[in-house]
Amino acid sequence: MHPVFQSNRRDFTFGPWKLSAARTHIMKSAQAERLADELHMPSLPEMMFGDNILRIQHDHGFGIEFNATDALKCVNNCQGMIKVACAEEWQESRSETEHTKEVVKPYDWTYTTDYKGTLLGDTATLKVVPTTEHINTEKLKAREQIMFFEEVLLFEDELHDHGVSSLSVKIRVMPSSFFVLLRFFLRVDGVLIRINDTRLHHEADKAYMLREYTSRESKISSLKHVPPSLFTEPNEISQYLPIKETICEKLEFPEKLEPKPEASLETVCVKSK
Repeated sequence: MHPVFQSNRRDFTFGPWKLSAARTHIMKSAQAERLADELHMPSLPEMMFGDNILRIQHDHGFGIEFNATDALKCVNNCQGMIKVACAEEWQESRSETEHTKEVVKPYDWTYTTDYKGTLLGDTATLKVVPTTEHINTEKLKAREQIMFFEEVLLFEDELHDHGVSSLSVKIRVMPSSFFVLLRFFLRVDGVLIRINDTRLHHEADKAYMLREYTSRESKISSLKHVPPSLFTEPNEISQYLPIKETICEKLEFPEKLEPKPEASLETVCVKSK
């Protein structure tokens, strides 16, 4: 017998912040079909983890979370598709009827998304403002104890065996800060490689987070100097892809926060299944 998959949720307290990472089952087909209709898409990624989530929430309710459904809402279905020899065959295999293709076109079958997270909060929310300040990568390289680490896959699709499209998010927490990397990775075999990264960094003594979005892309024909074995390794191939877009933002905390006596930089890790 195959081992039974168990949902996993881990919570971690970092001062006034509660960090939650949930990993569970692939979305069931009936639920996926309903969501695809809502999003005006013929189909969702093959592996759609609709209940997987990474949430970062302050005691006062504001914060940011990362989930697959909101990420797919950022897929640009008004943009022309990437043309490959198999594109028509692929779409036919994913569409049940001719009617579906007539209603939803064009269809970005690569699921490319520029999603940067979903802001939380009703009365108090993070304020997004442009900035020239960058995340201090040298500080992140410093040797610090990693008190909490989690990686959550949000969706993945093998593009009818012609590449891969995936979105995942990971977090690591150190005594002085936490760092998040949300990565969309696309490889269309023989055509192109694209990486959209969103980095989020918060230092405990600051009243804001820094968020940096970077989009990189290159045609495969322009990567002849790169060993093909690297094409499947996002961390390795990233340095060879030219930057197409960069957006730097501050996520500022609400101005009036009444301090809570129990809030401190104590850390607590809770794991449940």
